[in-house]
Amino acid sequence: MSSFKTLDDLPEALTGKKVLVRVDLNVPMDGAKVTDDTRLRAMLPTVLELSDRGAIVLLLSHFGRPKG
Repeated sequence: MSSFKTLDDLPEALTGKKVLVRVDLNVPMDGAKVTDDTRLRAMLPTVLELSDRGAIVLLLSHFGRPKG
């Protein structure tokens, strides 16, 4: 079974490489306003490091609970 990669597993130079990052963006909302941005702040260092290393960062997420 494969394991998740960490930033330490990636080469230092990622210039032009596309990196897909699965993030959890289910944040509490009050209308259109985010009431707790903890999850957003938690993902920021990863996104910034990848960007600083030259990567094209693609974020994959969903928002809310599935209905049905």
